[in-house]
Amino acid sequence: EAGPCVITQVKNEETDGYTAVQLGYGERKEKNTPKALLGHFKKAQTTPKKELVEFRDFRVEFEGGVQLGQEVKVSDVFVEGDFVDAIGTSKGKGFQGVVKRHGFGGVGQRTHGQHNRERAPGSIGGASFPARVFKGMRMAGRTGGNRVTMVNLKVMKIIPEQNLILVSGSVPGANNSTVILEK
Repeated sequence: EAGPCVITQVKNEETDGYTAVQLGYGERKEKNTPKALLGHFKKAQTTPKKELVEFRDFRVEFEGGVQLGQEVKVSDVFVEGDFVDAIGTSKGKGFQGVVKRHGFGGVGQRTHGQHNRERAPGSIGGASFPARVFKGMRMAGRTGGNRVTMVNLKVMKIIPEQNLILVSGSVPGANNSTVILEK
């Protein structure tokens, strides 16, 4: 589902130093919205929105140009056959070992005196020289939960009545998470 989005701010060279359009998507309760954002939405004459995303060089043509509070539908921006980039937050997997996190193969084989070392990282560096572990050493740690961009996904179909867009390919994030689509 890609909209309808509302233009909540228009930035230009004179006031901000660059041109951009801020879009708001999804409804949010007024009581859960900070007062500063309530004023921001009131200026755009719209209800509080859940997500706010800024797009530089917004290339959608409306009669009279882009204006505050204007609704942007999926059919205004995308056409079937377009190629888009999907940006989202990948699924968080928590604290993981080196096999899952970096694809390590473990130490040696299971025999020859190995004891529960199949999924261990092995040696992590030298001894008295350099007497430290180099930065960037791949070790166990938090995996996932990163901003990920999948590029060049083809728009297969657009259903303008329901503001739906069908994209071929994998899209980052868990179910019901927000994804940004860019041309």
